[in-house]
Amino acid sequence: MYPKYDRIAHEIHVRICNLPLVEEIRSLRQLHLNQLIRTSGVVSSCTGVLPQLGMVKYNCNKCNFVLGPFFQSQNQEVKPGSCPECQSQGPFEINMEQTRERLLKTSVQISANHVSMSFTSSPICSPPADCVPKLPEDHHPGEPGKVAAGRLPRSKDAILLADLVDSCKPGDEIELTGIYHNNYDGSLNMANGFPVFATVILANHITRRDEGVAVAELTDEDVKAIVALSKDERIGERIFASMGPSIYGHEDIKRALALSLFGGEPKNPGGKHKVRGDINVLLCGDPGTAKSQFLKYVEKIASRAVFTTGQGASAVGLTAYVQRHPVSREWTLEAGALVLADRGVCLIDEFDKMNDADRTSIHEAMEQQSISISKAGIVTSLQARCTVIAASNPIGGRYDPSLTFAENVDLTEPIVSRFDVLCVDEMLARFVVGSHIKHHPGNKETGAALEEVVLPNFPTCPPSRKSCSASTSSTPKRGSILN
Repeated sequence: MYPKYDRIAHEIHVRICNLPLVEEIRSLRQLHLNQLIRTSGVVSSCTGVLPQLGMVKYNCNKCNFVLGPFFQSQNQEVKPGSCPECQSQGPFEINMEQTRERLLKTSVQISANHVSMSFTSSPICSPPADCVPKLPEDHHPGEPGKVAAGRLPRSKDAILLADLVDSCKPGDEIELTGIYHNNYDGSLNMANGFPVFATVILANHITRRDEGVAVAELTDEDVKAIVALSKDERIGERIFASMGPSIYGHEDIKRALALSLFGGEPKNPGGKHKVRGDINVLLCGDPGTAKSQFLKYVEKIASRAVFTTGQGASAVGLTAYVQRHPVSREWTLEAGALVLADRGVCLIDEFDKMNDADRTSIHEAMEQQSISISKAGIVTSLQARCTVIAASNPIGGRYDPSLTFAENVDLTEPIVSRFDVLCVDEMLARFVVGSHIKHHPGNKETGAALEEVVLPNFPTCPPSRKSCSASTSSTPKRGSILN
């Protein structure tokens, strides 16, 4: 009568999504406790999957009477007080044969400030994350690049149960709907000297944000503006002129950065060899040639960008690392800059200041666009499908045109070969005061710059409609550009 009886679910979970209000992690207060909230961020870490007790039965060690069942709550463990058969106060032990594990429990970390989010799975709570737009406050980092200047990112822990377990991994940009809940933690009270509650988010629904979701969030005004721009015959020149309009010259570099933001289409001919579609760019030139300004401008307009420096980044900080979870004491995987920039842009300034050992760690991420981890019993591979834009200074601080590019930079051939566009700045900045003037001399020859409100949304155009942008340009997307 029921041919698929084994597929009948024993428990049905109601999921709620698309709440009208989105809360930031740093804005969560007492009024949000025990309330259903919606936030977004980037998963920074995940713990292992652990079983959670649902219905428990106990055996009395004196009379062997079976007590229960006791249904465990989310906040505390329920134990019998006395045996109804022999009236003793115990001891009691769990009846493993009749005890049922109700759900699998996973804890994740999310962060707010639109920079990155982190999820972790653990028995009590998830790794820290800062929900909503970007970085971490509790233990869930938010989306990359959305933290206000001068403010630290926030993160918040989130707990995933039942079918939500393993629904996301480090580096995923997600929207989270759940109940903001507080748990009593005695260790926090001893450390702070006064009663403190640890807050977590009990996840109810998770949506992974991809290109389709980003396009769906465009307003009608954005769509009309993009369609109108696509009909402009000089749209390619206008986009190139919009890349750092306050920076004089460097037209080829602006062209390369614009093409890297749009990227290409990944190819997998015959399913045998995968060719990435992201364009990696290396800027090399004398000090004062606006290399860092280009990186900062890309960070400002890119929909998802992570900025770091060579001296402040290490191999594990760029890829991924493992650390012990503060509650479960098990090893958890933490995502680095390249993983958090998945399907976005990773900007590395002072690339030549990095150690050779640290630079070799990103070889796999730049070509295969994945990061393999085999540490502390964790063997996995994380996605790092991002564009890498790096800035480097030549050897001695000055670029020698009589030497080759490899002889001017302190970089090995394997790392240089992974960059598709090499931009060399031979012209020092000679235009400082004019950068504050609205009309540059070169703007009369090229198209008018686009507004910064429209430009960030333009690269989110679906791949099928990307042909409307820069279609008039005959410059190849991959190659070596020399000024």
